[in-house]
Amino acid sequence: MTSSASESSDNPTAAGWIAVVGLGPGRPEWLVPEAATYLEEATDFVGYHTYLAMVPAALRHDQVVHGSDNREELDRARFALQLASEGRRVAVISSGDPGVFAMASALFEAQTDEQVRPHWAALDIIVVPGITAALATAARVGAPLGHDWCTISLSDNLKPWSIIEKRLGHALAADFVLALYNPVSRRRPTQLAVAFEIIRAHRDRSTPIVLGRDVGRPDEHIEIVELGDVDLGRCDMRTVILVGSSTTRIDDLGGHRRVFTPRSYPLT
Repeated sequence: MTSSASESSDNPTAAGWIAVVGLGPGRPEWLVPEAATYLEEATDFVGYHTYLAMVPAALRHDQVVHGSDNREELDRARFALQLASEGRRVAVISSGDPGVFAMASALFEAQTDEQVRPHWAALDIIVVPGITAALATAARVGAPLGHDWCTISLSDNLKPWSIIEKRLGHALAADFVLALYNPVSRRRPTQLAVAFEIIRAHRDRSTPIVLGRDVGRPDEHIEIVELGDVDLGRCDMRTVILVGSSTTRIDDLGGHRRVFTPRSYPLT
């Protein structure tokens, strides 16, 4: 964990607080007012370097910034809890929503660890919601999440790949729309193709697929394709993939190509 200021003493005080703040996908307009308030009042920002850089410049004052690598979630959480217990006002930064594959869960894990320091357990962790990438991508293309849907991370860093395959199969069999996070990385170059083999076993070739990369950021790129035409080589860790259900449609509406899932479901 790196910091632009030296660490405080280990004497806990009751004046600090900790809020895990979701920045949304990256557009300042998509930052919720509550998040802006906590960012303004914080004495310290803790987070992954890339996400700290997304904090709007207008909300950076004299805060101390503590950046770390993306794979250091629990260490980052422990560091933030210790700062708060020392009387600091700590904003732990996540992109999107902090409760969706992000830092909120890591903070609660660290707080409830058997080795936790007693004064950490007394801290109230405030979770400030944000717009998660699936919602931002869906809004860009219409309403693909208009009926039942589920979110699955394809990363097997913290769960076995066999569980991911099992969950994919059951969710597809139940005809959910899927939002797939963390689809591919340099350490996982082939598993996205395996996931799409499972998808193709449950979905027609004409099923709508939405690829949303960096939605809400300057390099935003969105593609709407059918399952039979999807190019998985265009996906990386910054891509969210929406997979339609059997009722999801692509239509040209209002001069734009739109994807939506009707709110009603056919009777069987």
